[in-house]
Amino acid sequence: MKMNNIFVYCELTEEGKVADVSLELLSKGRKLAEQLGVKLEAILLGKDIKEAVNQLSYFNIYKIHCADDDRLFPYRTLPHAKLVQSVFENEKPEIALFGASSVGRDLAPRIASALRCGLTADCTSLEIGDYEDKKAGKTYKNLLYQIRPAFGGNIIATIINPETRPQMATVREGVMKLDPLTSLNQPQIQEIDLSLLTSVEEVVRIIDRHIDPPKVNLKGAQIIVSGGYGMGNKENFGLLRTLAAVLGGEVGATRAAVDAGFCDQERQIGQTGVTVRPKLYIACGISGSIQHRAGMDQSAKIISINNDANAPINAIADYTIIGDVVQIVPKIIQYYKQHSK
Repeated sequence: MKMNNIFVYCELTEEGKVADVSLELLSKGRKLAEQLGVKLEAILLGKDIKEAVNQLSYFNIYKIHCADDDRLFPYRTLPHAKLVQSVFENEKPEIALFGASSVGRDLAPRIASALRCGLTADCTSLEIGDYEDKKAGKTYKNLLYQIRPAFGGNIIATIINPETRPQMATVREGVMKLDPLTSLNQPQIQEIDLSLLTSVEEVVRIIDRHIDPPKVNLKGAQIIVSGGYGMGNKENFGLLRTLAAVLGGEVGATRAAVDAGFCDQERQIGQTGVTVRPKLYIACGISGSIQHRAGMDQSAKIISINNDANAPINAIADYTIIGDVVQIVPKIIQYYKQHSK
């Protein structure tokens, strides 16, 4: 069976650059395309997109389907949905990937509904594999395995769309490794027909916007000291803030710790929070549910401090300290202060 190409929808930041999550998906899409023997294509919609097009030249993209128009930035649902749907109907992609951002979560389900195809949200891994349906007596080759935690993070589910196309998935920022090439390539530029937009797509207009800049940059932190429900209370989280300050890092938290009021939601790490890849991740009082591990298991070095020797977090930790975290963290702080310049 002939394979069509892999498409990535590319979001734009307020500065007019391609969002990190889209660049990460292009990196993964390129590897999937190489594995399937197909090409990688991108969709780019916005205003003054020349710089963004140049960014995409480092990802071995075969073709960029683009439209440059005032009506396409900032993002609005109806114009983007109309144009992306038209591209998919004409090109019939095998796989289509979107960031699991506010934009991707709005756009991807609309496209999937219009095209009557499957969509898996918040994937933590994408792989290519086969599937044998013994009941129907069919074997499907080279399907997209869309892998994500399910049932509250208690299991890892592998989801497939054997019959419908495109196979669609959204992926959170930081899950896939950003891996641009060192040399440029010149992708083909395919202009999208803007005459497709009618007065219907102009029903909603953006009159004014107010954007609060993010206060925490966990994704860019090289050292993260993260606490779980095992920290006991909000006051004990102060120890983690002290340790992070001493090490020059940031403080993170599990969902359980955030729900208990120990830490702010913007510092939540995991499937329902931020995905991080620091050089050092210190997990304090964290049991290590699947959902949390999905957000930090790609850290270069992981240190676990836990009074439970059988805690799941210990299985992925490079170093494990068994004991009371409230007693151990102050000792680490004191030792580091005494021996650092």
